[in-house]
Parts: sequence; C-alpha cells; structure tokens
Amino acid sequence: MNRFVAVERALRTAAPHELLDAVRRVLTEQYAADSVELFMADYGLTVLQPVSVLPHTLEPLSVHNSPAGRAFGAQEPFVEGCADGLVRVHLPVTVRGDRLGVLSVTLPDEDHARGCLAELADVAEVLGHEVVVAERDTDLYLQARRKDRLTLAAEMQWQLLPGRSCARPEYELGAQLEPAYAIFGDTFDWSATADRLMLYVSNGMGEGTEASLLTNLAINALRNARRAGIPIADQAALADQAVYAHYRGRCYLSVLMFDFDLATGRAQAVDAGSPQMLRLRGGTVERVALEAQLPLGMFEETDYVAQEFQVEPGDRLVFVSDGVYAVASPGGEAYGDAALARAILATRLLPAAEVPRAILRELTGHRGRPVPDDDALLVCLDWRGR
Repeated sequence: MNRFVAVERALRTAAPHELLDAVRRVLTEQYAADSVELFMADYGLTVLQPVSVLPHTLEPLSVHNSPAGRAFGAQEPFVEGCADGLVRVHLPVTVRGDRLGVLSVTLPDEDHARGCLAELADVAEVLGHEVVVAERDTDLYLQARRKDRLTLAAEMQWQLLPGRSCARPEYELGAQLEPAYAIFGDTFDWSATADRLMLYVSNGMGEGTEASLLTNLAINALRNARRAGIPIADQAALADQAVYAHYRGRCYLSVLMFDFDLATGRAQAVDAGSPQMLRLRGGTVERVALEAQLPLGMFEETDYVAQEFQVEPGDRLVFVSDGVYAVASPGGEAYGDAALARAILATRLLPAAEVPRAILRELTGHRGRPVPDDDALLVCLDWRGR
C-alpha cells in the first residue's frame, strides 16, 4: 500500500481525539520519523500551542521568531537542522486558506527529508481537514488553541466565526479580533458559492455576554435569511426585525454587508452602521464612503437598499470597527484614517491572512498599552477576480 494512502486511512479511521497519535504512529512506520508534534495557533496569533493532554509537556512556540512560526507565517515547509544529524520539518496545517497550526516532524537526515517533503506537506493538509471535522466531537484542539482562559463572551464569539482566513483563486480573506481572549461585540462572517462571496463585518454595542448575545442573534438572523436565498438588502431587513423584536430598540448592531459577484467584481453593499472600509488600489489608500443606513434593530421595520460597488483585480479592501479607527493614544489623538492608511501601505506586501495581525500590532503601539478598552476588528480582502 502506498505510504501516503496509509496516512490518509489512519487519519480517517482514528477517533477524533487520537489524530495526533494516529499520524505519529504512521509517520514513524512509513516515513521513519523520529518524533511528530502538532501545534495549534492560539487565538491571539502570538504562539503555537502544543496539542497534548494536560498537563502539557511541551512549551509553546513563538509565531514571530521560531522555525515553526516561520513555516506558519510563510505557509511553506521549513527544514531545521538538529543535533546528531537529524532534521525537523515544519509543515503548515492549513485548510482552504484557514491557518490552523504547524505539524513538526523529525527525520533521520536532510536527504530523506527533502525526498518526502511534498508528501509530508500533503499529510499536513489532510490532517488539517481531519482536525476541522474532529472539532465537532472533541474539545482537544480548541483547548490547545488557548494560552489563557477565554471569557464567556469571547468563547461565544469565537464559536460564531467561520474561520480566520480563507483562500480561493478569486480572493483571499484574513481577519482578527482583539482582545482575543476577552472579545465581546465585534465579529465577521463570510460564505461563498461557485459564483458569489458574501461578507459581513459587524460592530456590536454593549459589553460582556450581553454584547455577545446581541451579535449571535443578529449574525444567525443574517445567516438564516442568506441560507433561504434572500437578497442582501432583505437579509438586513429580516435581521433588523429579529433584533428589534427582542430588544425593542434598546440594543442594535452596526454591520457592513457585501455580496460580491466572483466573475465580474460587481457587488451589492449595505452600510448599516459604523464599520468602515478602506481600499488600497495602485499604491493609494482611500476610505470608501457608502450610503449610510440605520443599524440593525434600532427602529421597527426599517427598509434597507443595496448599493452598487465595484472591486477591481489587485484591490485590497480593509474593513475596521470603531475599536480600530477611533482608538486614542495616551495623548488623546485618535488613530484615524491617516495612521490606518500608513499601516495598510506598510503591510501591502503581506498576504491577506497576515495583514490583520500586523496592523493590530501597530495599533497596540499607538494605544500605548497592551489591553484595549474596546473591541478591535480588522478584516482584509485581496481581490484577484477571474
């Protein structure tokens, strides 16, 4: 039996919590691996956490300055020399552009490692798909992602998300929330078909679990309407009714909504609140002002109108909540469009999945303290078109 097929079969038949044991066993048998470890990216995208049963026996690895972090950031295998002639191969574990972590495999020598590098990269991809499926039935991989305890509100928000990045030939998406372990109101959602991409960026009001409950209600109302095949303006109207029926105008949700045609780049957009969009095109960053409409749930039976919007191949769209553009420095200066434009230009060579983390890290320097007072959400969309 082909050794790669043996790996696939071992992963498919393993219990959800035993994927690492299965891949470790078969890589030892089929590829002469000396050791095999799986690391998951933490919620803050700062460390790679080992997947193991508590108490952990391995230390977390830095995303920024470790060999495994290099493979994670570049999304390419990285070969590291070790003692006694051994080599360690670090392989990104990624599913359709969603960066989950790194698989580290120690092999007898560099020639052997180079000879099976392509197969091992495929093994890491298969493992990623199995991890995503296994998370329905075990908490092991979700527990491994956290270096600190999540607040209840943050737990609810992270479970609501589709992922943190996504890639297709027509586009790449990346997103991040801060403070990662205590987020409560901001969120994002996306869904794609063969011909369309729908993207939602929301900025919820309130704090703690109350803010998270509001966001969960609104996002699920939007999903319910979207999955019924309803146009984007009517999705907004139905979600508006759902939020108003529950809160009677006491709480509401700001949201930017887009329905992109993958073939043409034409989009329908609904701007219902405070998230903002900036566009990098041809080396110039500008804020794109859309037709402002009322947030979801502010008043009863609000009508929403979709606005036409065109995106061109090579465009980078950056969506931010008020926790980004309104953040004040210690001296009281708001971050604003100018600083955000500089940050977007400074990160123009990074892939979309890396941009949110890089800009939010720069925002921390402007804020002058590590913990923000408000949620900060940033979503980056690189449009390639067909």
